Amino acid sequence: MSKISLNRRDFLSSAALAGIGTVSGGTLLSSCTSGTALTPLLPEAEWNIPASLPDKAKDGAPLKAGLIGCGGRGKGAAQNFLNAGPNLSVVALGDVFADRVEDARKELKENANTEIPDDKCFVGFDAYQKVIDAGVDVVLVATPPNFRPIHFKAAVDAGKHAFLEKPVAVDPVGARMVIAASKQALSQGLCVITGTQRHHQRVYIEGYKQVQSGLIGDIVGGNVYWNQSMLWYRNKEKNWSDIEWMIRDWVNWTWLSGDHIVEQHVHNIDVFNWFTGKKPVKAVGFGSRQRRITGDQYDNFSVDFVYEGGIHLHSMCRQIDGCAGNVSEFIQGTKGSWSSKGEIKDLKGEVIWKYDNEAAKTAFTQHDPYTLEHVNLVNHIRDKQPISQGEETAISTLTAVMGRISAYTGAETKWDDVFASDLNLMPEKLELTNVDLTKYTVPVPGKAK
Repeated sequence: MSKISLNRRDFLSSAALAGIGTVSGGTLLSSCTSGTALTPLLPEAEWNIPASLPDKAKDGAPLKAGLIGCGGRGKGAAQNFLNAGPNLSVVALGDVFADRVEDARKELKENANTEIPDDKCFVGFDAYQKVIDAGVDVVLVATPPNFRPIHFKAAVDAGKHAFLEKPVAVDPVGARMVIAASKQALSQGLCVITGTQRHHQRVYIEGYKQVQSGLIGDIVGGNVYWNQSMLWYRNKEKNWSDIEWMIRDWVNWTWLSGDHIVEQHVHNIDVFNWFTGKKPVKAVGFGSRQRRITGDQYDNFSVDFVYEGGIHLHSMCRQIDGCAGNVSEFIQGTKGSWSSKGEIKDLKGEVIWKYDNEAAKTAFTQHDPYTLEHVNLVNHIRDKQPISQGEETAISTLTAVMGRISAYTGAETKWDDVFASDLNLMPEKLELTNVDLTKYTVPVPGKAK
């Protein structure tokens, strides 16, 4: 993400949320630090947060969006865009499958009174280009992750603003494509926001400000988790080819999703990258499969990432029913710690800052970060203020890919090697046909005796 100068008056309408040394609604936001000078980690002008995040985007000339990828997240992204502010519309839909397009078309009609005509509904592997060429200003990319680099590059080549869901790729080739397209977008004056919604969640933004102000001292380590029950899956139907089955069951196939350390856990990994402003130099990980029903992925991962300066991040994710759940982030500093609960504690474990949820409810009416992503996008477009989060999210995506590669192989994996790798998981031909499924095996690390 390009660095955005922070204007507190623009960002916050309530001084109760402003930060250190204030008390609001009986909630203690800071203690123990009175009279103690803090050493910021970054100057305020370099803080990597939205310059403003109002409930609604400002009014302006109409913006027409086209949706590429009409599954659950795509339909959600379309609705989020429409909810972001005035003079916004969705005018084109594209997906590999006709039933997905029709589902999205029906939901937009029922939930947003939006009618998409037949000649703006596109089906097939080339549907993305037809959406881009359908007279849209903004492209919403919510296809399975392996397709996102291609679709994003095409949008930028056509001079379109974009919302790009995370992860932005599944392999180094795709990540580098996104980084190049992100730089191109900025050079063309375009606006690109990615689906790392924690960057648009006020509890995270306020915590980020406290950490960057120096309240926990220098960052020395952290833990990030996404442990939950099994995700959905699709059994193959008789009329489906192998490729159709895989795409409909995409969250269970590595070539499509990147495995869940990339597809889902990237959110938590990205938070650590965001708060530290760093990327890892190497990783050692492991994982396994015990319960998954379809696909070729693992059920769990555990990775030790080593960052610049010798900082360690422990990353853990699991998708198995009946196990302990935990979706959170924790960052340790020399003076205290921050957690995604919205708390900062000193080294004695005493809370010295806490996000005031009650004050936030009073100050704002929009609390959905999925919608606030689009508020930020629309405001940047209407202010003619180019932004691209693509490169930053590609780095977080590649961090997760590095952890996956280490777990799959059992080897220590280095950032420079992964970044330069020619690993490309896209099949040579994209056709709804049968393939040799024996090539899609669950990875086994190391060597056998």
